[in-house]
Amino acid sequence: MADPGRPRRPVHFGPDAMEAHGGTLPDPAEAAEAAHAAAVTVVEAGRSGADPATTDRLVRLVDELGIDTLAHLWSDRPARSLPGALWRMYLLREWVQRQPLEAARQYASGMMVAPVSHVIAGVVEPPGVDEVRQLSDRILSGVFDGDLAIALERAGAFCRVIATGRAHLEDGDVTSASAMIGTAEDLEAGARLWRSGHLA
Repeated sequence: MADPGRPRRPVHFGPDAMEAHGGTLPDPAEAAEAAHAAAVTVVEAGRSGADPATTDRLVRLVDELGIDTLAHLWSDRPARSLPGALWRMYLLREWVQRQPLEAARQYASGMMVAPVSHVIAGVVEPPGVDEVRQLSDRILSGVFDGDLAIALERAGAFCRVIATGRAHLEDGDVTSASAMIGTAEDLEAGARLWRSGHLA
């Protein structure tokens, strides 16, 4: 799985999609509007009912739709927007689910150096495969059944611990760690924007 902090290449339209749009690419303004509308719909679907089954289904949205579908919707939206924040949270969860051993190794390496972020993220110790997987689910579920700003802050803290671990491991990747810090900063900024009513 790619580093959640690393931008994805745009998803290109194939012949069928082009034909559906009359042989032309969709209007960028329409694509942006659709991305934001989809993000609002997903968040409201979870927050309106606070039903555990609905929350679980929304957390596992990638399992149902596929990461490429969400990438097509949200990956090119600004990081400090609702669809941009959701994209980063879903991509982070997907990375943890696909590479739990690596996620646990990086988290374990980073949690001693970044104890405050570790506490905010909320991993159960020791952070093994099951623990980091469960945490990624709990953080994302907070978007739907808790305070969205807190969910974003927890995701940011998780990214900071991972970034610290990446930088401190013997085979660590400083460039990847730096990208993960950028993701953390975007998620934390998203939390501030949500609280002020400006995360759109």
